[in-house]
Amino acid sequence: MTLARSEQIDLNATPYYHVMNRCVRRSFLCGYDELTKTDYSHRKTWIVDRLRYLTDIFAIKICAYAIMSNHYHVVLYVEETQAQAWSEAEIIRRWASIFPKDAEENKHLKQKIQLWKERLTSISWFMRCLNEKIARDVNEEDDTAGRFWEGRFKSQALLDEGALLSAMVYVDLNPVRAGITKTPEKSEFTSIYERIQHISKQLKVNKPKSIKQLKREKANIYPQQMILRLGGKRSSNRSVYKIHDYCEIREANNTEDSSVKGIYNNLTQPKSLVPFANISEHHSHAIDFKLVDYLELVDYTGRTIREDKEAGSIPEHLAPILTRLQFEPMNWISLVKNLAKSFSHAVGSEILLLNFGKGGRKGLKGITWAKKLYSSTHVA
Repeated sequence: MTLARSEQIDLNATPYYHVMNRCVRRSFLCGYDELTKTDYSHRKTWIVDRLRYLTDIFAIKICAYAIMSNHYHVVLYVEETQAQAWSEAEIIRRWASIFPKDAEENKHLKQKIQLWKERLTSISWFMRCLNEKIARDVNEEDDTAGRFWEGRFKSQALLDEGALLSAMVYVDLNPVRAGITKTPEKSEFTSIYERIQHISKQLKVNKPKSIKQLKREKANIYPQQMILRLGGKRSSNRSVYKIHDYCEIREANNTEDSSVKGIYNNLTQPKSLVPFANISEHHSHAIDFKLVDYLELVDYTGRTIREDKEAGSIPEHLAPILTRLQFEPMNWISLVKNLAKSFSHAVGSEILLLNFGKGGRKGLKGITWAKKLYSSTHVA
């Protein structure tokens, strides 16, 4: 059942939303098009650059993104408190950076400021400013006219922490699920790739190191498991390192050495993305989750999906993470595989879905899945 956009997006229910859009006729207009034998992959950079630009203008931030060859996914966070602090001059400056002609019209400017402020916290306007600009640039490049996007964007309200993290993992693993890449750190045009590259540059990792060498250097560096695969080809024939290797490093790195801990404490995160909770950085809108835990969760989930396995036995160090999210650990892989199909306009526990369904939002999909995925002890 189709819901009006005003009913799909309710900031009183949640500031987090998973949105996606497809190219017209699902054509590969942002990748290699077999029909025309033309590579349009450079357009992915256009989308990423436009997203970053808009987050500097809107009171909307990016938690996760994946730009694919014929569609894209973004997890957005609307920071209303940021907009509330803007002065009238700041609102005008921001709006004029996108619509300069609007600010030139001095007549009724005062009345427009409140409207612009509301629009600068609107996901619909954010998506409009993204999609219209990309469509215009594509039409100019192709010297043609017509629609580039299939239709209006789709959205899912992310009603709790578990919904947010599962949507982010789902988005970050899009290239892995599609069989385009084997590992997250090779998945270009995704937020997970951006986060890993940002950390890698800080650590100046040029070559993969053995576990023994990492131990010997007391490498209390997060994310440990990703560092093993950054910076070049492996000497090992193993396609991936095993989870127990990561656990071994994690245990070896539990040190009170202040100089070693300082390495982790001083790591920064990409400014273009909503950060995870960090010891040295304090952000009011930070995701209340450790970056290392998120990367381990993505890594484990990606390998399980790529190898086409069910969850099996959840690694000992990951089970508490899923339990904290109030998920049944054995159902985690099913959730990430089927997030878009199993839920419609909202993702969350049964109680939260039922509450979101009030006020005219009929026919919400996902109640059955929520009952199965969330633990019986879940509290809204």
